[in-house]
Amino acid sequence: MAKLTYEIVEHDGGWAYSAKGVYSETFPTHDAARTAAERVAAKQTVAGATTGISYEDRQGQWHIEVSKGEDRPETEVTG
Repeated sequence: MAKLTYEIVEHDGGWAYSAKGVYSETFPTHDAARTAAERVAAKQTVAGATTGISYEDRQGQWHIEVSKGEDRPETEVTG
């Protein structure tokens, strides 16, 4: 099972959560950013429908895969 970590960090004059190098919107307080991160992390663990996905990689090649609805990551919030 994959693991996804949301880290609370100072960002753009406030606080944000970051996962895999991507930042959320900026929140005025650490607590507000943590609450938002915990809400998002909880949503990541909810199973959904199996669906097809397509994406283009960095070399410009397209890939088509099946994303299983029950294949959800383990999540945690740090910071």
